[in-house]
Amino acid sequence: MSPVVRTAYGSVRGRPDARAAGVTAFLGIPYAAAPYGPDRFAAPRPPQPWDGVRDAVTFGATPPSPPSRPPFDTLMPTPDIPGHECLNLNVWTPGGEGRPVLVWLHGGSFQHGSNACELYDGTNFARDGVVCVTVNYRLGFEGFALLPGAQTPANRGLRDQIAALEWVRDNIAAFGGDPDNVTLFGQSAGGGCVATLLSLDLGLFQRAVVQSGSGTWVQAPEDALRTTLEAAFRLGVEPTAQGFATLDPARIAEVQGAIENEVNTWPDPDRWGATTAANGMSLQPVLDDLILRPPQEALAAGAGRDVPLLTGYTSEESRLFLMPTGVARMLTDDMVAAIARATGVPDDVLAAYRERNPQLSPGELLTVLDTDRLYRVPAHRLAEAHGGACWMYEFGWRSPAHDLGACHVLEVGFVFDNLPAHRSMTGPDAPQELADTVHQAWIGFATHGTPGWDRFDTHTRPVRLLNGAGNPLVHDPRRRDRELWSPTAA
Repeated sequence: MSPVVRTAYGSVRGRPDARAAGVTAFLGIPYAAAPYGPDRFAAPRPPQPWDGVRDAVTFGATPPSPPSRPPFDTLMPTPDIPGHECLNLNVWTPGGEGRPVLVWLHGGSFQHGSNACELYDGTNFARDGVVCVTVNYRLGFEGFALLPGAQTPANRGLRDQIAALEWVRDNIAAFGGDPDNVTLFGQSAGGGCVATLLSLDLGLFQRAVVQSGSGTWVQAPEDALRTTLEAAFRLGVEPTAQGFATLDPARIAEVQGAIENEVNTWPDPDRWGATTAANGMSLQPVLDDLILRPPQEALAAGAGRDVPLLTGYTSEESRLFLMPTGVARMLTDDMVAAIARATGVPDDVLAAYRERNPQLSPGELLTVLDTDRLYRVPAHRLAEAHGGACWMYEFGWRSPAHDLGACHVLEVGFVFDNLPAHRSMTGPDAPQELADTVHQAWIGFATHGTPGWDRFDTHTRPVRLLNGAGNPLVHDPRRRDRELWSPTAA
């Protein structure tokens, strides 16, 4: 393809990818105006058109976010690229026309991450015939805090994602993509955003992939306001958009990071609110005039049913948060019980997990409990609520690095077929054959509407176990544990 492409706002010049013949990368293309000055806490608006040809050969600015604390800063390194034009996207394309399109929303607890991470390089999707788009969106207070004030909508990060999907609809054909064959995929917070956008029936994508996400990650406004009030108190400003606008985003991000750590460490519902404590995240999408009810409820009522869904989780999600940090070694039975109560786990559920796992230390027990509470059971609930064409997976390959096991984020390098960029989590010997299998399943879903195994149904519950040891189809894995959770408890 020509390295110069005309978009609705001006021409961009990409660069041929040295690693894959025929692939061209277009990096840092603005899809919305820079969210600074009067646009800082406003809904996204179109970018200013430009004359001539704009170079799109390096990653664009990254959204403001707090620095990741150790060990996550080395396990999941995220570039910090200064600049105001942070609402940008990257396109990797093999050229041609009518190609399937994958649009990626990164994770990071709604506070971290960017599309400039090496892990999210889309070269190998384009090498295999798919146009890959990776999106930046506003994070943290800039994107998700509830800020009272005129012309300050909630869920600005989600609105950014919608603007990016509209850009894809209007421009991706020029890059060889088919605007009527778009698959939206995301992991963790990005997966939660995919579930939320699926529930809105926007008509902007034809398939959806929710990786380690949930249809229940949404805050009540009164709980979201508690985070806003706490940050304003610590920063010495009024708890409004006008008050926060007087501060540099980096200063807000510093306090935002401290609050995030406190909520993660002790999710006290009396202090932070029940919806904040239940999900362990200080900032999340908020119920408002865009999200009228929790996404899972909207899906159960029929929203998004015509959009095929691929959803799943890793076998040991919560090891990422408890093992390399050393937290698991410090936990006692009493501490686990207190955390379980604070996050809404019924006493009989905790008792059953203890009875069924007597060999586990308190920290290991919490990793099992939280994996099910936050990821595995919600994935099944999401599949049940969706009710349409749906497929489920469980990623079960265990990393030997840092005692991570089959933890949160581990599948991403396999999905992108990008294991060299994932060695900090996988170690040096991750199985390329498994990456080939996972990568091709995502391509198959984006291209043909099926990842290559049986559809989910509520009677047999087929789940593809992607473990590198035969990758078997398992029916209703760990059924007895799943049945402990009522539909409203997870």
